[in-house]
Amino acid sequence: MTDAGRAAHVVLPGDIDDPATPSGGNSYDRRICAGLGEHGWTVREHAVPGGWPHPDAAARAALAGVLAAAPDDAVVLIDGLIASTVPDLLAAHARRLRLVVLVHLPLDDEAEAHALAAARAVVTTSEWTRQHLATRHPTLADRVRAAPPGVRPAPPAPGSAAGDRLLCVAAVTQHKGYDVLVDALSTLAGRSWTMVGAGTLAREPDLVRRLRDRLDAAGLTGRARLVGPLTGAALDAAYADADLLVLPSRGETYGMVVTEALARGLPVLATRVGGVPEALGRAPDGELPGLLVPPGDSAALARALTRWLDDGALRARLRRAALARRDTLTDWPVTTALLAAVLKEVAG
Repeated sequence: MTDAGRAAHVVLPGDIDDPATPSGGNSYDRRICAGLGEHGWTVREHAVPGGWPHPDAAARAALAGVLAAAPDDAVVLIDGLIASTVPDLLAAHARRLRLVVLVHLPLDDEAEAHALAAARAVVTTSEWTRQHLATRHPTLADRVRAAPPGVRPAPPAPGSAAGDRLLCVAAVTQHKGYDVLVDALSTLAGRSWTMVGAGTLAREPDLVRRLRDRLDAAGLTGRARLVGPLTGAALDAAYADADLLVLPSRGETYGMVVTEALARGLPVLATRVGGVPEALGRAPDGELPGLLVPPGDSAALARALTRWLDDGALRARLRRAALARRDTLTDWPVTTALLAAVLKEVAG
């Protein structure tokens, strides 16, 4: 059977296309659905409503219906946000269906272990995650493959001489380290800079209120703005107007915004966690196209920001490295080809 004769049933979170809650995981899922179609697969999408990864009874019932309706021997690719929380539903169909789990973020719990054991293959969105899962679940190591995100080519950001326009593209949550960023910026009130935080404000509203109070107390309300989620042309414009991407996350399996910034020649200041060093990579000459600091350390982040703002030679070097790294990035067809190869192997 040729690829063109195969169907891939792709099970996705119900909010995949919600513009109010953009995420790297949703963007990845949307890209691979389009890409699999370009590889000749017939993609049948099943967006399952519910509060994943904390499904209620209705969400579980909806997923159970999707799995039961899939024909025998169907290839079913399930987003890990869903699959890792319902191992019993996967186990009930493990022999009948050819299950593949797409892991964006490991949960590292018993439910996930059982869910992955029911899959014929596991695809991760970074090499770091592949190694993490292979180490944590040695019996599954030969079933785990990596398909890191691609990135669309983009025109280089012009940058400014002062380098004082900071951008953070992430949901405003504790996990993404916005509290650490605001604490660091509060110590730099006497310097010239602006910061745009582009990400949903709906997930942790109490944190958003505390951050805005902190910025107001430091007299930074007009200089550090939490503008909510940006997508499409608005997000492109934010990147084009920035000098430095700042990503202070406490954890990342990859960090797609890192390569989105590098695709524009923007240096990155991020935390040394998970797959971030993998996404940041190096220029062909070995130079880092940015700076890495420990997670949860506002003083270290403030020192790195001070270096960036004060040292023109450093800014120039990192910009050159980011532009050189830009030329080594891969587009989404590479990602889709890796994923399609796994599905083809599972289809047999």
